[in-house]
Amino acid sequence: MTIWTDATARDLLRRMFDAAVARAAPGPAVLRHLPDKPRGRCVVVGAGKAAAAMAAALDAAWPDVDLSGVVVTRDGHAVPAGRIEVLEASHPVPDARSEAAARRMLAAVAGLGPDDLVVALISGGGSALLALPAPGVTLADKQAMTRALLASGAAIGEINAIRKHLSAIKGGALAAAAAPAPVVSLVISDVPGDDPAMVASGPTVPSRPDPGVIRAIAARYAASLPPHLAELLQRPAPPMAPPNGRTEAHIIAAPLASLEAAAEVARADGVQPLILGDAIEGESRELGVLLAGIARSVGHNGLPLAAPAVLLSGGETSVTLGAAPPGRGGRNTECLLSLAAALDGAPGIWAIAGDSDGIDGTEDAAGALITPDTLARGRAAGLDARAVLAAHDSYSYFAALGDLVVTGPTLTNVNDIRAVLVTE
Repeated sequence: MTIWTDATARDLLRRMFDAAVARAAPGPAVLRHLPDKPRGRCVVVGAGKAAAAMAAALDAAWPDVDLSGVVVTRDGHAVPAGRIEVLEASHPVPDARSEAAARRMLAAVAGLGPDDLVVALISGGGSALLALPAPGVTLADKQAMTRALLASGAAIGEINAIRKHLSAIKGGALAAAAAPAPVVSLVISDVPGDDPAMVASGPTVPSRPDPGVIRAIAARYAASLPPHLAELLQRPAPPMAPPNGRTEAHIIAAPLASLEAAAEVARADGVQPLILGDAIEGESRELGVLLAGIARSVGHNGLPLAAPAVLLSGGETSVTLGAAPPGRGGRNTECLLSLAAALDGAPGIWAIAGDSDGIDGTEDAAGALITPDTLARGRAAGLDARAVLAAHDSYSYFAALGDLVVTGPTLTNVNDIRAVLVTE
């Protein structure tokens, strides 16, 4: 029987988080899903936080194939990939390098034949890293749109729908450019529902958002958008030639599998896991309040399961910023600080939350960890948790307590991993 101390609780939470990230390791995932080798050339393209690591695995696995290509990843996520060139660009707001990478990929797949093969390595973050504005749209327009939607608290699905609507490479346009060569996409999912058309806005998966959906999103966030951006959303999406080569997409790593890996660690330590869901969205601080309520029910009533138990969840929440300049923070640290505030020192409850890519928002931490005395330690350091929440400065709060979870770039991305441990 485990004697629960701060040290044992922290250790279990961190081992669960690490196991979840390890389950989504890009190299082994690629090797498990390699397509048949082509008779001709293989051109590798890709975009996302895991793109470079995926490319390195593919290059090493196929030394006997006539292979070349180019992938783009987030700054700081590059690793050598042999014959495949690795570029870096900005995230979450695209930059000129994002546009240049998109043009490089279109050029790389041009002129291929039916005996050639395009392997597309797609992962979360690719929407910003692969940005080619549609005719009549500028890179500055896409940058302003992304900033406005992020600040407004828009869900990732809404943001990606807009990105696809304004793009000349997303929604399958990259696959269309490769015709008549077949295109096989290996996808690490970071989106609710694991739809490959949504990951990185689906550059190799033919799809366009319904115009009615775009109008609804535009109306929902009209107050956050300058008039010229709102006007762009009223334009029809650019026409896209359907691919006349074979296209297929395979999800090779996904949030649920990572949560199941965390659950396996919990069971091995005699703790009952409950996966609440792998596609949870909404406001980060509101999720914190909800998780506090469920954790209290576990401790007080043994519902929905008895302690010791751990509540696991994944997905991607959002943070709606006010008019005042925000402090430092991300959706995971904001959720955790809200959870701590709602628990108000309740005994026997610890939690961890972090982004599986190792970067919560734009900070250098994956997330953080809370303990039953998080608020008390914060007060001793002169910090007011609710005031910090109002200023969206949760990173600074956990940094002051030494409770940030710092992993560095993990080179994968299946979105957020949250675990709430209830021991009594």
